[in-house]
Amino acid sequence: MGKLWSGRFDKNSSKLLDIFNASLPFDKILYEEDIKGSIAHATMLASQGILTQKEADLICDGLKQIKDEIKEGKFTFDIGDEDIHMSIEKRLIELIGEIGGKLHTARSRNDQVALDFRLYVLKSNKVIMELIKDLIKTLHTLALPHTSTLMPGMTHLQHAQPINFAYHLMAYISMFLRDFKRFEFSSIENSVLPLGCAALAGTPHPIDRQKTAQLLGFEKVSLNCLDTVSDRDFALEILFNISTLLMHISRLSEELILWSSAEFGFVTFSDEYSTGSSIMPQKKNPDIPELLRGKTGRVYGNLIGLLTVLKGLPLAYNKDMQEDKEGVFDSVDTAVISLKILSASLLTLTINEEAMLKACKIGHLSATDLADYLVSKCNIPFRQAHHITGRAVLVAEKKGCDLSELSYEELKEVDSRIKPEVSELLTLSSSMNARNSQGGTSSKRTKEQLDFVKNWLSEN
Repeated sequence: MGKLWSGRFDKNSSKLLDIFNASLPFDKILYEEDIKGSIAHATMLASQGILTQKEADLICDGLKQIKDEIKEGKFTFDIGDEDIHMSIEKRLIELIGEIGGKLHTARSRNDQVALDFRLYVLKSNKVIMELIKDLIKTLHTLALPHTSTLMPGMTHLQHAQPINFAYHLMAYISMFLRDFKRFEFSSIENSVLPLGCAALAGTPHPIDRQKTAQLLGFEKVSLNCLDTVSDRDFALEILFNISTLLMHISRLSEELILWSSAEFGFVTFSDEYSTGSSIMPQKKNPDIPELLRGKTGRVYGNLIGLLTVLKGLPLAYNKDMQEDKEGVFDSVDTAVISLKILSASLLTLTINEEAMLKACKIGHLSATDLADYLVSKCNIPFRQAHHITGRAVLVAEKKGCDLSELSYEELKEVDSRIKPEVSELLTLSSSMNARNSQGGTSSKRTKEQLDFVKNWLSEN
């Protein structure tokens, strides 16, 4: 059998063209979506009297058999078939005869591939959402015991103010909550049926697109067929959402890499999720967060690649759009494995509280508290209070201790208006808990944030 579209041609296509033109080597991953869409299409055609019920039943039974053949590894993929749509249709005709050719009534590969790809993206959204939820649950579990565990909060990678470790993890949980919502929004907005648009202008056959949408679980049908067959916004959205997700994962990975170094020593990865050196026997390397950090560039490239493909395309479908899938498939696979291994490695992470506390005593983290005390209790203008605090820091520097370790007598020598109560206010724990505004780092506010996440997890 020649190609299903070969009637207009006198000569067979060259082998080189078959190789260059074919998408089957990668779009065969869409076989389940293609068969699902075809069964719904055949069912709708029968309900509209375009196919007889007997014809539709034969087609659907044949499609189910093909699905089983592919799953069992018994299906032969021929690159000459170009794509998964033609491959399945050719096999269907082999199984049930010319009736199989009626399946393509009132549709084109243009709306067919738009359907298959959209179904794949919507399915992938759900998979990634579940894995994000698992990661949030892991971080929540990791954070719960550490609402009073002191660590230095930083700006410019310099010690700034004391916070607790759970609060720091809550910052990442907040990022991943936003990621979840992005995928959730995309799932709702992109629940739009493309099938029934045919090549670009609709079809003269009396189809029922609402029926097809209902059969496939779409919320609505597309508005304009010319736009629909060339629309890949849904693919761009999942690529953007994955890029943002991996950016957040990369930021967390960067901190895990720093924290696991000898200079920080805040965390220790388990042997299960570490690697060694081929030459240095003592090494224990944080390869997982390093790879996660590296894979961010990979998914960025996939997003930029598709944006570039689409940027100059005239309406409607163009063969350039065959380049829309591989980057999405790769980014989805990357997101899935990244989320899985990050969650697993975090569950076995050791938290070194003493190292975090020791780091809090470097950099005079309670300096802002002294300045705030001078403003609120001594009625000193902030700029003057800032200067006085700087002098107190200089005293601590010369003594070789942290500001929080200066005695009341030493502080009083800096400025006589300072009272004995200041000593308690400058402890690292007091400094952390003083930041009690909504969303702040105090243990009380951190517990509120963790409670919010607990409720969110139970609701989702």
